[in-house]
Amino acid sequence: MKDSVQNPLLLKSLNHISLVCRSLEESIDFYQNILGFVPIRRPGSFDFDGAWLFGHGIGIHLLQSENPESMTKKSEINPKDNHISFQCESMGAVEKKLTEMGIKYVRAKVEEGGIYVFQLFFHDPDGFMIEICDCDNLPVIPLAGEMARSCSRINLQILGQQTLQPQPVVQLFSGTTKH
Repeated sequence: MKDSVQNPLLLKSLNHISLVCRSLEESIDFYQNILGFVPIRRPGSFDFDGAWLFGHGIGIHLLQSENPESMTKKSEINPKDNHISFQCESMGAVEKKLTEMGIKYVRAKVEEGGIYVFQLFFHDPDGFMIEICDCDNLPVIPLAGEMARSCSRINLQILGQQTLQPQPVVQLFSGTTKH
């Protein structure tokens, strides 16, 4: 009973996100060459243009807009907007690469109980927000009960030595860009 209350639909994992795009080719290029996704086979029975990509344990399904001219494109980078987030090995390397590629980004820093998480936010070709972070430093702690897990492979011994209070501090910085 307890498992069905915590997971009433018996979900296993996130399979994919689906994004409508102005230009299928531009979006494929972005997700493949900037974020490292790999194109995969898409069912031939679909009667609309699109592409499936896979990487980092998740699928991205790109759908060609039927009316691309009517799509509004966000220009302001707002970390509080809808986004998908990826963890990285080196924030410095990501920031350097984004700058070299001329991709406009915004930096943010979150502090929680002495743990710092650094974030970079930028848009895909259609204005969908992408976040790159070192979020594996931050544990996942349910609001009730024991700690469930961490975001990735961190040493959780630190957590046993301190009590974390949910009072995050967020600082935003604009990145230097060529875009």
